Amino acid sequence: MKQPKKYTKSVMAFSLAAIASVSANAQTVADTAEVKVAFGSKAKSELLGGISAVDMKDLTQKNYNTYSLDALQAYAGGYNGQLWNMGEALILVDGVPRDANNVNPSEIDQITFLKSASAVVLYGSRAAKGAVLITTKRGHADGLKVSVRGNVSLFTPKEYPTFLGAAQYMSLYNESLVNDGDKPAFTDTDIYNFASGRNPYRYHSNDFFSKDYLKKSYTRYEGQAEFEGGGKYAHFYAQVGFYHQGDLINFGEGKDNHTNRLNFRGNIDLRLNDWITGWVNSSASFYDLRGDRSNYWSKSATLRPTSKNALSPLLPISMMNPDVVDMMKMIRNSSNVIDGQYLIGGTLTDQSNPFADMYAAGYNTYTSRQLQFDAGIKFDLNKVLKGLSFTTQVAIDYNTSYNASIQNEYAYYIPTWSNQNGYDEIISLEKKMIDKFTANQNVSDSHDKQTIFFSGQFDWARQFNQHAVGATLLAHAYQLSNDGEYHHTSNANLGLNLNYNYAHRYYADLSMAAVHSAKLAEGHRGAISPVGTLGWRLSEEKFMEGTKGWLDDLKLTASYGVVNEDLDLEKYYMYDDIFTATGTWWGWSESANAMQTSDSQRGENVDLGFIKRKEFRFGLDASFGKGLVKLNANYFNVKFDGLVITPEANFPSYYHTYWPVSTFLPNYNYNIQNRSGFDFTVDFHKNLGEVDLQAGVTGMYVTNKNSRVSELVEYDWQKSEGARIDAIRGYQCLGFFADEADIAANATVNDKTKPGDLKYKDQNKDGKIDSKDRVVLGHWNPDFYLGFHFTAKYKGFTFFMNWTGDFGGMGLKNNEYAWCYGERKYSDMALGRWTPETANSATYPRLTASNNDLSFVDSDFWTYKTSALRLNKVQFTYDFPANMFAGKWINGLSVYVSGNSLLTIAKERKYMETSVGSAPQTRSYNLGVKVNF
Repeated sequence: MKQPKKYTKSVMAFSLAAIASVSANAQTVADTAEVKVAFGSKAKSELLGGISAVDMKDLTQKNYNTYSLDALQAYAGGYNGQLWNMGEALILVDGVPRDANNVNPSEIDQITFLKSASAVVLYGSRAAKGAVLITTKRGHADGLKVSVRGNVSLFTPKEYPTFLGAAQYMSLYNESLVNDGDKPAFTDTDIYNFASGRNPYRYHSNDFFSKDYLKKSYTRYEGQAEFEGGGKYAHFYAQVGFYHQGDLINFGEGKDNHTNRLNFRGNIDLRLNDWITGWVNSSASFYDLRGDRSNYWSKSATLRPTSKNALSPLLPISMMNPDVVDMMKMIRNSSNVIDGQYLIGGTLTDQSNPFADMYAAGYNTYTSRQLQFDAGIKFDLNKVLKGLSFTTQVAIDYNTSYNASIQNEYAYYIPTWSNQNGYDEIISLEKKMIDKFTANQNVSDSHDKQTIFFSGQFDWARQFNQHAVGATLLAHAYQLSNDGEYHHTSNANLGLNLNYNYAHRYYADLSMAAVHSAKLAEGHRGAISPVGTLGWRLSEEKFMEGTKGWLDDLKLTASYGVVNEDLDLEKYYMYDDIFTATGTWWGWSESANAMQTSDSQRGENVDLGFIKRKEFRFGLDASFGKGLVKLNANYFNVKFDGLVITPEANFPSYYHTYWPVSTFLPNYNYNIQNRSGFDFTVDFHKNLGEVDLQAGVTGMYVTNKNSRVSELVEYDWQKSEGARIDAIRGYQCLGFFADEADIAANATVNDKTKPGDLKYKDQNKDGKIDSKDRVVLGHWNPDFYLGFHFTAKYKGFTFFMNWTGDFGGMGLKNNEYAWCYGERKYSDMALGRWTPETANSATYPRLTASNNDLSFVDSDFWTYKTSALRLNKVQFTYDFPANMFAGKWINGLSVYVSGNSLLTIAKERKYMETSVGSAPQTRSYNLGVKVNF
């Protein structure tokens, strides 16, 4: 069958032209559009699997967001922040390793997710866990086009931790002391005074989340301007943007907390003559974050509401006895009178506190500057050899950051309170420390980062009737230099791709890379990574002719290959031995005549080699009903073979001694990890009269296990081999100990066990609970990930929403909010504590003032399911009719309103949405306008 002309383009031709425009009705890239792949681009219909692409230019028209990879799980199967759950992927912006958070979504044309080994192998070792290609916009228009966008967003907290107030804390802390056999710390009078609220300065409760300290919401203001234009020999795209974001804290230095970012981008495409084209890309971002020095959010999880020596952060001057001359003199001489009304309070044990720090400790400014530049040139060498071209690209990026702080010291005052005739007053002050204010900035944490990048490639592509052949030969290298790190992060490899297809029906592709790693010993630093791929378009076979009415396209692909990587080599010189002359002090007698040993800290293994990603993948692409439904799916089995360990189980015991501490054990390629599963993307598109409907569903099921582990364990349940890589281990809980008889009849952790402590299963039946009784309780990562997006358009109205979900994962409640013991704060979870009276209804162990290792350890009592479904975005957009602007200087106007992170459906929603020790999670509401000129 003769193929349509749209298929005559070589599948490996490298083009510097802008990526083909895509239908405004689809955020997944259209079949005829070009998709960026490693060192080139291909028509989407010609991809051979393991690749997903998102048309960001279209998506941002109906989905305003501020992070380039925000919720893209809903558009690309196999992506959930990682690719196939393999770990951190390589991020490339316009082909250069860069940070995804330094490019705005509105600057991006397309994002491509390279998941399979065949898709990433040309990038060498550093892309062994996948790659994300971010391609920024380019100029297309002849003449000048300008668009301006403005947004205002409101952020509101989802949840705050519910920590108990001072009176409740005092009661429960007394209970914990009594449980441990100690005396209560607080009297009934103390508790009454804090509960009454009659004097919040004398009986302060340290409520970090009070409306006295926090706003209900904070705002973000953003403006962007885009410019596009050009003529016959040059096109350009430029963007300038700025945003200002506030903060929740509403007192002291926190009132001035903010973030500012200014960014510039300029991309130029040049046509120098008929056979030379080129491009230049540059961007700059200026980021400043001003914050207080109080560690407010981290302290909110640890500073108790009160203590034996109650802390009063602020002492009201109005409650100080004016007849005490020395005290009045202190007030007059103080350089730190807060709001003209307060002195800073403290105690000998609490000489500083976040409330006082917020007012008097100064502030910090974090500054970051990123400058990025890359340029490339392409030579059409068709006159030398038909179909031949040469392309090269270089890049230099600089990133600098530092902290500049004003670090003030301040005096604090210990008050003596008295009550006269029912009125509280301060009758004396003891001053500690002195006020020191400085105008000098302290510069610290200065960091510099440089990226140098080079690539050069020959591309050859020819069409011989129904036979299309192509080849790419390339050299690729980059180096990331961070100050303070002796060794740079480097990647250097050669790449070769050979591809063939017959009539766009049968495909064969061979890609390989020659990789190099300085982390390995000489003679072992190079390796070849080959990956082969086959494809078959069944829909073009004669025996499929009967399906033409409902099947548009059906293509099967399969690939197998090995990618050698050094990402999992943690350090340099891991192959070398370590011998120290300053070892253990050792003597042959009890006399003072001792000597220091020379110890071996590691044995040598110059044969240490690359970790090998061995992958088999099978893929399917299909289209049904004249484009009504499109399907992309992949089955994958990925093995990371040769992970480096120190294999104590594989060597005789005398290779390691415990005194003097010495080991001859080398690092060794031994462990194996497997990940397998499938991903899919289903897109739907239908026009119903004037209504245009689009929907998409993505999913990924993935599981993992340790296929081989070097380990010495006594019992099967202790084995890591055969278990999940992300296994959660702990004790199997049997409930609470009911009484002393129950304790006597069961195994315990130690002799301090009391009724109300958690009871665990004695797995090995040795009569005690210890590490040998820990079993697999579940696993951290979900088994299944889901994404869904929906768009409905009617005339100028557009409705959009985005959902994501994950199911099958597990978490541990083990933070400061859940584990309330010792000197920690108490959350509302502690209200369900075990007591003899609540033994049958308790949801929490007995309280203890000790650093408890009985109940507050990892066990299935503390596990919870993390399965959740999330509504990430809803947006309504209205595009004003074009005829409104006929003959005017405005060409178009859009307004939109959206909500982000709106809803979470989960059994443990409150706990999952509660941040402990950090700023709260937020949902946001945005109002925006875009004007085209």
